[in-house]
Amino acid sequence: MEKKTVDLSLLDGVLEEYAPVKGSLITILQHTQDIYGYLPKEAIELISDKTGIATSEIMGVGTFYTQFRFEPVGKYLIMLCQGTACHVNSSELILQTIKDELGIEDGQTTEDGLFSLKCVACLGCCSLSPVMMINEDTYGSLTPDKTKKILKELREAAL
Repeated sequence: MEKKTVDLSLLDGVLEEYAPVKGSLITILQHTQDIYGYLPKEAIELISDKTGIATSEIMGVGTFYTQFRFEPVGKYLIMLCQGTACHVNSSELILQTIKDELGIEDGQTTEDGLFSLKCVACLGCCSLSPVMMINEDTYGSLTPDKTKKILKELREAAL
């Protein structure tokens, strides 16, 4: 998946509003990720320039919080729960199914840019375990067959 040019002008309003506000870095990063889907290197450099915060400090904050991403994600972001209930109910089997079906590992995106996979500590849906979220939709009581069917349906819907 090739990287696109980043239109930094999309950050103008955010930086105008928040750059002068002390302690607003997390808010700026959240807005930046909302705009681009991740935190592009060029945006981090611009944020540094406009706020006076060193890029190393911005990266330190960005890497500390799991909500932030530094690479573009696919159209469908799969968040697979690895919490205790999901683990006990075979989330590793679901992870292997996703990896086999999509040919990606945790943290990777398919070459066609359709799917990204992220293993997360907990989705808070323990009664549905094993569970995954794909964008805003939650899928529970997963089996390998059910998981394959969900991925197939999403792939077909994207065509």
